[in-house]
Amino acid sequence: MNRRRTLLAVAEVAAWWVALGALWLVFVTVVDPLELAVGAGVAGAAALAARGARRAVAGR
Repeated sequence: MNRRRTLLAVAEVAAWWVALGALWLVFVTVVDPLELAVGAGVAGAAALAARGARRAVAGR
């Protein structure tokens, strides 16, 4: 991968992470530090899965 493709991949995962993290915050009533850490981790894993699924559908 060249630098541009790497930067676009990181930006895509970051965008998914922010969107999924915000969605998680909408559904949580109390935000404790532990819940925030777990939510950030799960949103990160889901962001990677979303990027992989999008690439699979696009056939790349």
